[in-house]
This record gives sequence, C-alpha cells and structure tokens, in this order.
Amino acid sequence: MADHALLASGRDADVYALDESRVLRRYRQGGDSAPEAALMAYVAAAGYPVPVVYDAHGPDLVLERLDGETLLVSMLTGRTGIGAAADLLVGLHDRLHTLPARVSADPSDRVLHLDLHPQNVMVTSRGPVVIDWRNATEGPAELDVAMTALILAEVAVGPDPQLADLARDGLNAFQRRAESPRASQLRRAVGLRRVDPALSAVEKSALGRAAALVHTRVG
Repeated sequence: MADHALLASGRDADVYALDESRVLRRYRQGGDSAPEAALMAYVAAAGYPVPVVYDAHGPDLVLERLDGETLLVSMLTGRTGIGAAADLLVGLHDRLHTLPARVSADPSDRVLHLDLHPQNVMVTSRGPVVIDWRNATEGPAELDVAMTALILAEVAVGPDPQLADLARDGLNAFQRRAESPRASQLRRAVGLRRVDPALSAVEKSALGRAAALVHTRVG
C-alpha cells in the first residue's frame, strides 16, 4: 500500500486512504471480510449508523471515509462529556438490539457488536457511526452490554492514568444508564476476551481485576 497514506492502525487492521470518499481497511493476519460486510449491510438496511461498504475481498474492506473523530478523542478533548458519551453508548446498544438476528433462528437473539466502546464510535457530521464489526455476532443483548462494560473496566485498570480515570468514570456512567448484565454474561464476556488473539498476555492477566469493577445482577 505504498501508494496510499496510512490513516490509522488498530490491534489487527490498518486503514489506508484510497481517495477523499473511501478507505481500505486491511486485516494484517488475513481472513475473510465478507461476513463482516454482510452484517454491516444488514444493519445499515435497518437504519443503523455504519460506514458504507463498497467492496469486500479476502482481508480487505473498502469503506466510506468518515469525517470527524472518535468518541474517545472527543471525550479527551472535552468536546463530549462523560454523561453524554454514556448516553450515546447506551443509545447505540439499544438501537442495535432492536434488530433481530440475521442468521439465528432463536427469536431472542439479537445482532451484537461485541466491541462497542468509545474508540469504535466516530462522531461525524452525520451523527455517531459505529465502526469495526470484526467481532460482531448474534446472541443475547446483555452479552453486548457486558462486553462494553468489561472493555471500559480493562482500561480503568490499565497503565495509563489519564485513560484509567476517564474509563472508570465512563464505566460508572454507562452502568448507571444501562441495565446491569447477569453475572453469567459477564463471565461469558471474560471468556471471549481470554481467547481474543488481539489481547496481550498482560492484558488478559488483568481481566479478573477488570471484571471485579463491573456491576452485575444475579444469574
């Protein structure tokens, strides 16, 4: 991709500028981006805010180039307050979980993002847009809520004091607004994080401390 500027690098993918309206998201370890593209098309057809998918081939996704900044940057710069960010995250969960599963025959299953946190929400001129659907699946809505709470808690016990304080306050605000997940769904979220190849051994070793910060209900 020497001909295209690198815009961002995440845990498992790089994003390159193709032109003023499109970017290329390329997964470094390969894989098939078609299932992700199909799910994004499904939620987009229902009115959920995701980038437009122009093409999917192997590890590559050609996506709409979004303006604006991540919700995390907006929080760090003070443009979005913690309460407003928590309201936004809860609202995005609620909107997503009104959508029936695309594949599952279980009527209680919903579309789950499983990585819905401030770095994966873009604050754009057309409103909030949810990015990075690599981990998306189907299942009980509260698993998605448990995962967001756990990811926030992971940052809260992490080494960066500025991010840790922001994440701790964000977690508390998020859980005041969202129904606390059952303990069984938090354990399931922890299990998924433990086998996530994108997490380092150090990050996985802190999952117990992170889970202890998340409020749950019996179940």
